[in-house]
Amino acid sequence: MRLKARSVQNTGIPTASMADIAFLLIIFFMVTISFEVDKTSVTLPETNIRLEIPKQAAYVSITENGQIRVSSGEEISVPVPGPDEVLSFAAGVVQADPTKPFVLKADKEVPYQYVDGVVDSLKQAKAQVIYLLSMQDTVDDGGDGDESGG
Repeated sequence: MRLKARSVQNTGIPTASMADIAFLLIIFFMVTISFEVDKTSVTLPETNIRLEIPKQAAYVSITENGQIRVSSGEEISVPVPGPDEVLSFAAGVVQADPTKPFVLKADKEVPYQYVDGVVDSLKQAKAQVIYLLSMQDTVDDGGDGDESGG
């Protein structure tokens, strides 16, 4: 009796579905990533009042040395030379979205005249809501500082 030779199967890892898995991982990370638009490091003044800041707000930051940075809330903040440029920036943001809130984040060592100049620029641009960011202790975190406030 003659026996037939069996066909030899290739041993290996099936790679047909690996492209699908990689594609799904890329989509997952694209959907779940969030960028911080204003990374300006400032030491905030303290307050006792707490308000929630909207996620899609425009940011104006003033550092300890007086540098002003702006962001519409959709891109990374960029430096501007002074309050006049804040006015033109804010006017563009208000023109695109009249109800967009602005968050002013100033270092506690900044002279008030700089903060007042930026607030005046935001008012001239017809910004409807302006939040002044401050450092505050919250009840639920045991006294650690929190950078969200009003």
